[in-house]
Amino acid sequence: MHRLTQAGNATLAAQQQFGTLCGHAAGNYHVRLTMAAELLEAAVAREQTTLDEKLYLEVFAPPTVRRTPAPAARR
Repeated sequence: MHRLTQAGNATLAAQQQFGTLCGHAAGNYHVRLTMAAELLEAAVAREQTTLDEKLYLEVFAPPTVRRTPAPAARR
């Protein structure tokens, strides 16, 4: 929160998002800052004024695996 206050936009993200970032970064400061930068980049691309839970889930959602059917056995 201190960095956002110093940057001049303390309302960019809610305290809950910081807790989520900290938890998913497993206490690693560099990972947390990288994740925050990715969120900020996505927000700018979408022209959002806040970092919300929906944006977090869109950016960090696990990739979906598309399974293709196995070819039929030849006889």
